[in-house]
Amino acid sequence: MVELDLQIPAAIDPFAEAQDSAGTKAKVHIRVQQRNGKKCLTTVQGLPDDFSYEKILKDVKKDFCCNGNVVDDKELGKVIQLQGDQRKNVQAFLVRSNLAAKDQIQVHGF
Repeated sequence: MVELDLQIPAAIDPFAEAQDSAGTKAKVHIRVQQRNGKKCLTTVQGLPDDFSYEKILKDVKKDFCCNGNVVDDKELGKVIQLQGDQRKNVQAFLVRSNLAAKDQIQVHGF
């Protein structure tokens, strides 16, 4: 008989890569989540805590004509939520306003 050495992959956790090891640059994660129908929600997580999330949200809402809020999650910390698919817009905004470098931003989604 022939023995097969198979490895069964474990479940993939989409937030596992957000847990950076100590000493490395923290990444800013921009994700899109499908709501119902064609509605979607953009989330931004991983910004440093010394930034004012409310001021960033105010500028983003004004620039992109969308609504949003700041959610304080126990596991993920503060997360900015925006209406619609704003991944490219938020990435350009963070680079333009020097809040994060382009190599620190990771865009997830479709």
